[in-house]
Amino acid sequence: MSWQQLLYKVEDRVATITLNRPDRLNAYTQVMSAELREAFDRADADESVRAIVLTGAGRGFCAGADMERLSSAAAGKSNLRNDGEWPTEGLAANFAQRCSYILAVRKPVIAGINGPVAGIGLVLTLYCDIRYMAAGAKLTTAFARRGLIAEHGISWILPRLIGPMNAMDLLLSARTITAEDAGALGLVRVLAAEGFAGAVQARAAEIANLSSPRSTRIIKRQVYEALLQSLAEATAIANREQEICRDTEDFREGVAHYLEKRAPNFTGR
Repeated sequence: MSWQQLLYKVEDRVATITLNRPDRLNAYTQVMSAELREAFDRADADESVRAIVLTGAGRGFCAGADMERLSSAAAGKSNLRNDGEWPTEGLAANFAQRCSYILAVRKPVIAGINGPVAGIGLVLTLYCDIRYMAAGAKLTTAFARRGLIAEHGISWILPRLIGPMNAMDLLLSARTITAEDAGALGLVRVLAAEGFAGAVQARAAEIANLSSPRSTRIIKRQVYEALLQSLAEATAIANREQEICRDTEDFREGVAHYLEKRAPNFTGR
């Protein structure tokens, strides 16, 4: 497929999706939104891919919504309506919204925040499973300083990641903080700016090559569904899944490679 605003590559079982509008700090557009969904679907369906990295081209990750669109909306020349109808009923609906569909991607998704990130760009990273951020990079929620509200489910996920008070601080003030500040909140893991892309790739490849893809798929689903379950429900599901594990190829390989002191050769089955 030919991408207009993304780059896509697969290396060492890791698919890297790169937001590619570096001249605009990868500002988010409707085209980028549609292509990003397609790229995640492609990586999720590819059996050779076992982990996914989302990052930005050039010196930034994503500056948020393209300001030309916001300027047109402020002048009454366009609107900021969502680009589609989203389901609202049932457990699955929680993982089928404009950004939250990333939670339903079956493979680990890692955000490589290589530079400034704001607005919907930040929201995208919150729906990734792990966030690495380059030392010295900066982030902001931005919405309150644009006359907007907490968009795209950030009011649900941000408090669950860093607690209600810290979320309120970032959302109400829309102040800019550094990667180091975000790391102290537990929002990101900070990596050195020099060699950042390679370090993120190495962390993703470690998961892709050393962890059972069947295990990572089920663990990811467990963690996000548990946010909407009672402890008893989550435990009952874990007990059932644990019994199923005992008859799988990956469980047998997990034991064998440990005892034989060799690299694993998981099949995902």
